[in-house]
Amino acid sequence: MFNIVLVEPEIPPNTGNVGRLCLATRSTLHLIGPLGFSLDDRQLKRAGLDYWEEVELREWSTLDELQKANASARFFYLTTKSKQPYFDVKFRPKDFLVFGRETKGLPEGVLNENRTSCITIPMHGTRSLNLATAVAIVLFEAMRQQRV
Repeated sequence: MFNIVLVEPEIPPNTGNVGRLCLATRSTLHLIGPLGFSLDDRQLKRAGLDYWEEVELREWSTLDELQKANASARFFYLTTKSKQPYFDVKFRPKDFLVFGRETKGLPEGVLNENRTSCITIPMHGTRSLNLATAVAIVLFEAMRQQRV
């Protein structure tokens, strides 16, 4: 249904949880390297439970490689550095939702090159949310819009 992109994820349980979200929503999980862990990591598979093998997973060396391979697709970049809330976007099936590393978010260069496609989750009292939580919030809004 949708494409979830994790750029250089660092924490295996977050990626495992996002994998389960992708399986539950029939979405594809794209991992952009380098990863901060091995895909054989016990914590990754524990968080993904016995579903990890069923996740539609694609690995990419760089975000640029993914973007070029999907040049006609729409990409949305999640960041705390945007004023445009995710719920103002009219999502379409197969959109790419791009999330950055847990500790640093997306690189400034990516944000600068895609300023009009940057969206945020409005929040108060904290700088950020857990990666899997953020993915769930935006992915399920996209699903809600599709009435799935």
